[in-house]
Amino acid sequence: MKRNVLRLCLCSLCIVLLSGFAAPVRKDRMYYERRGEIVWEVPMNHKMIALTFDDGPNPKTTNLILDLLKEYDAKATFFVVGKRVDRYPEVVEREVKEGHEVANHTYNHVYFSQNVSSALMEKEIMDAQKQISKITGETSAWLRPPGGYYNDRLIHVAQNHGFKVVLWSWHQDTKDWRKPGVSFIVNKVLKNARNGDIVLMHDHVSNSMQTVEALKLILPELKKRGFQFVTISELINEKRKEVFGHPKK
Repeated sequence: MKRNVLRLCLCSLCIVLLSGFAAPVRKDRMYYERRGEIVWEVPMNHKMIALTFDDGPNPKTTNLILDLLKEYDAKATFFVVGKRVDRYPEVVEREVKEGHEVANHTYNHVYFSQNVSSALMEKEIMDAQKQISKITGETSAWLRPPGGYYNDRLIHVAQNHGFKVVLWSWHQDTKDWRKPGVSFIVNKVLKNARNGDIVLMHDHVSNSMQTVEALKLILPELKKRGFQFVTISELINEKRKEVFGHPKK
């Protein structure tokens, strides 16, 4: 009798443990990537690569980067800071005129840590978007949170306003904002270049020309390897074609 009671108690305990104490969901890269809520890279068959530049515009370095992109028939995506768009609208106008993509990097470059409210996230994103639309006459679906900070609140705010969060390939973080040296930036990109990569660089780094100098070596070498330099939109559209086929005319 006592053994039966003991077995019953153990069974009941197991049921409680299994039903009430399930392992918490691990919200890592795989979690958000599987749900299609964040893009890190877009693996594909075609030799395409997306160069992205954060924190600009900068009237000196951004224009020099645009000169280089034009020379190599390269298109890129610029994740701009709203207050800098307000200060240097003519640079953003040039980006659009030359076929590049302008995307959202918040208005004040605020890091969206766990302590940041949804209201502040929304204000930062939408203030930047208003400034971008004012200058370019266009809207962008792409959002890159400063520092790569993301959480469920950010995803919720982004989706509510029609944004997709785009980060970068982990093996293509040039860390150029640290001014690591031209050779470091060049080697980071060239030694790791894969189809569908999203490369992280910055067109506004105080008192630094390292990114500009690195591009003078990166662009011709990748072009020699057969890579096509495209915007985030072009990269994702090409992937859709590979997966679903060309749309019917």
